Amino acid sequence: MADQDRERIQRWSVLDEGEQAAILGDLINSPELEALVDEALAANPDLQQTLLTLRIRQVQYRKTFGDRLPEIKGGYTAGKEEDTDPSYTGSLSIGWEVDLWRKLADESRAAGKDAAQQQALYQSARDTLGAEVMKAWLELIATQKNIAIEKKRLDVLEKNEAFILGRYKNGLGTLEDLDSARTRTASSRAGLEEYRENLARQRRALNSLLGREAGPALTLPADYPAVVPPLVSLPAQTLKRRPDLKAAYLTIEAESLRASAAYKALLPSIDLEAALEDVADTPGAALLTDPVWSLLSGLTAPLYQGGKLRAAAEISGLETAKAYQAYRETLLDAVNEVEDAVGRERALKKRVRHINTALTSARSNRLQYREKYRAGLAGMLDLLDVQEQTYDLELQLNNLIHERLVNRIDLGLALGLGVKQ
Repeated sequence: MADQDRERIQRWSVLDEGEQAAILGDLINSPELEALVDEALAANPDLQQTLLTLRIRQVQYRKTFGDRLPEIKGGYTAGKEEDTDPSYTGSLSIGWEVDLWRKLADESRAAGKDAAQQQALYQSARDTLGAEVMKAWLELIATQKNIAIEKKRLDVLEKNEAFILGRYKNGLGTLEDLDSARTRTASSRAGLEEYRENLARQRRALNSLLGREAGPALTLPADYPAVVPPLVSLPAQTLKRRPDLKAAYLTIEAESLRASAAYKALLPSIDLEAALEDVADTPGAALLTDPVWSLLSGLTAPLYQGGKLRAAAEISGLETAKAYQAYRETLLDAVNEVEDAVGRERALKKRVRHINTALTSARSNRLQYREKYRAGLAGMLDLLDVQEQTYDLELQLNNLIHERLVNRIDLGLALGLGVKQ
């Protein structure tokens, strides 16, 4: 049924433009960023925990092979009773449960699916971490650009304040103009401090992703790198690349095998046992020099255990059904993630175009108001309003560009693009 759910996805929103990418790193051509991603993959503590969980699952899988092999036990005892000579007993026994219904084989295969599922989860964690590092790096560039814009605003406001103060002292301006200029300057300084603190916080967050307690200040480019939009392919091709979907599918298979093993536990089982035993008067003679052997076999079947085995089998069946529903949820989330990212890409493209148009008009309007102010046709507050609007639009445009680039990384992750192996 899980395969059928994937086949039902017929429609898919696509972008008008996009480039083929094999991994997330193909979206941004930056050696510096690639080095940061590699550092995070090697040192991030959360990812290392996921890796250790994977290794535990792999060892548990190997452990299940021992349940299918004969079990060999050796024993050596010494004893003495009153008025008797010491006696020494050496023994060797071999026991083996015949996997008549392949119950043990099902349990082993289920453990193998668990290991494969954890491998997929580990890959998903690697991909997510790589994307988070890329987005954190872009966020630092965006905040750095916001600081540069706010500094330009503050520089203009400080010059305006000094100019208005000089006019006021000469009796040519009003107190209202001076108070308004001081208010805007102080507000800009407060905004600049907030941006600087955001930059410091974002650097700490990136260091945490990299597994660093502290590190040297990162050298950031002055402008954004090119982030190409990934090519949206057919649903079937895209979904096969997503490790979280692979993990959910493997969970169904593992639970199905466990359910099969639980029902087989209700059937009879055959146990074989061979034993060698030697009793002697000396320690050396008891080392199976002249042992007595025995061979036992038995057929056992559960008759009454209070319904525990049947309840366990029913629980396993319900766990399989639950895993299937979890798979469906993951599948729907995967489709929605792609659709949402595609929709945001289109909307952000239009918003960037509109803000660019508004910014061009605002800059032209600022020049016109400056000439009007010099000619005495406009007041200082009008000029300050136009200047504020221009810098507000520059900040808005910068944030939109940043959001669009980050969305392209989210789209690549949703399409199943991951970090290099």
